[in-house]
Amino acid sequence: MKIDWAALGSVFGVSVAFTVGLVALFTLGIGGLSRRERATAQGDSAALAVTGAYVCFAACAAAVAYGIYLIVAKA
Repeated sequence: MKIDWAALGSVFGVSVAFTVGLVALFTLGIGGLSRRERATAQGDSAALAVTGAYVCFAACAAAVAYGIYLIVAKA
């Protein structure tokens, strides 16, 4: 049995990078929603922060859906 360490390392690197990116994107969405709460308390408008938060959450949902598609798709 021969293990292709380069391919294994490549898959590991891409997985870590994708996971960190997805968590960062979700964190940006949470931050946008918290800005909405602060702006509402101060009486300001936070439409841009809310829009950005929803875009971040939509991108997270799309990434998860694509991952599920890759796992379930038939070759």
